[in-house]
Amino acid sequence: QVQLVESGGGLVQPGGSLRLSCAASGSPFNFVVMAWYRQAPGKERELVASIATGGIINYADSVKGRFTISRDNGKNTVLLQMNSLKSEDTAVYYCNAFTIFRTNYWGQGTQVTVSS
Repeated sequence: QVQLVESGGGLVQPGGSLRLSCAASGSPFNFVVMAWYRQAPGKERELVASIATGGIINYADSVKGRFTISRDNGKNTVLLQMNSLKSEDTAVYYCNAFTIFRTNYWGQGTQVTVSS
């Protein structure tokens, strides 16, 4: 059973930075795609960034140039560096993993609040 544990959320002022971390159990070679999603109050969950085996990376247009996703297979973690944060980035951020067995896993979520 795969478990994903997020950390690094919190309260930050507009223009500030946060780094989210997702620690995954299981072999990193089983994870075809790892990604970060977010869900703001009253809105649907949306993809923020994803990184696939081989290093293919995708970002939502709203975060391009501000967020950076990276993956450390040795530590079995995926990171999301968030810079120049805006109030509209406020949401619960979820780690996601899609495996070679075509199974999908979610973390419990971590709150990010951007406010002065």
